[in-house]
Amino acid sequence: MSNTIEKVKCLIIGSGPAGYTAAIYAARANMNPVLYQGIQPGGQLTTTNEVENFPGYVNGVTGPEMMVQLQEQAQRFGTDVRDGWVTKVDFSEPMHKVWINDTKELHCETVIISTGASAKYLGLPSEQHYLKMGGGVSACAVCDGFFYRNQEVVIVGAGDSACEEAHYLSKLCKKVTMLVRSEKFRASKIMEERVRKTENISILMNHDTVEVLGDEQMVTGVKALNKSTGTTIEIGATGFFVAIGHTPNTAIFKDSISLDETGYIKNIAGSSKTNIAGVFVAGDAADHVYRQAITAAGTGCMAALDAERYLAAKE
Repeated sequence: MSNTIEKVKCLIIGSGPAGYTAAIYAARANMNPVLYQGIQPGGQLTTTNEVENFPGYVNGVTGPEMMVQLQEQAQRFGTDVRDGWVTKVDFSEPMHKVWINDTKELHCETVIISTGASAKYLGLPSEQHYLKMGGGVSACAVCDGFFYRNQEVVIVGAGDSACEEAHYLSKLCKKVTMLVRSEKFRASKIMEERVRKTENISILMNHDTVEVLGDEQMVTGVKALNKSTGTTIEIGATGFFVAIGHTPNTAIFKDSISLDETGYIKNIAGSSKTNIAGVFVAGDAADHVYRQAITAAGTGCMAALDAERYLAAKE
């Protein structure tokens, strides 16, 4: 490890809407923020072709383009944006220690964690192909459902989130086929009843997704296996939604900060504060409910303001 220790007033870990918004506010408050982009610079939005629900973009914007613009805005105000990712932290003392790429040691007065969360996918080669192509695979119905108005879609999942997303899609789409991999829902009874009572939602229990079908560019259907009979069926669809959960990117902090039972960082209600003074959280690393770019950006603002007030109180 390097013997060189760098002192940082405000360290921001992660570079999605939460991280860049925190950087904009921190830079404008003369906190000289240093932002490390992480393994996936720009976060989940870099895999999103079209973003049409972020205020200010009348004609929409691609996810990568939006992240470039946010980064440039943060840098315009003086944010030091760097490549690299955090490999170790020590929050046991007032001066928080963070190691980058196992080589560089930072001593930070404040830390803003905005590492986000990663959607879980089935892992099928065909699923990943059309996900990368931007051709009909999504893990966010609220984000992308609008593009499938009056079309037929398939959604995989059995929990409350899957039921919520299926119900949301039913208001936009001609037909929603829900594939439940077991013989019963994991969702609450009220959510299960809601989808069962929705006329244009067809539920196939005990079905596995075998393959996402398409023309190499766009999704055209889904092949599913009936595990009870061993037969396969093909379901015509232009969209394939995966609603089997998210994994917060917080493992590196598990021994240093309070997490909930699913790994999300706990924050003090109504703030971005964690259980460690001077350490704040923004975006999907703490949000398992909304998971939207606009809410992530809002909490990024909150984190920077909380960090600024924390530093002011120490003066």
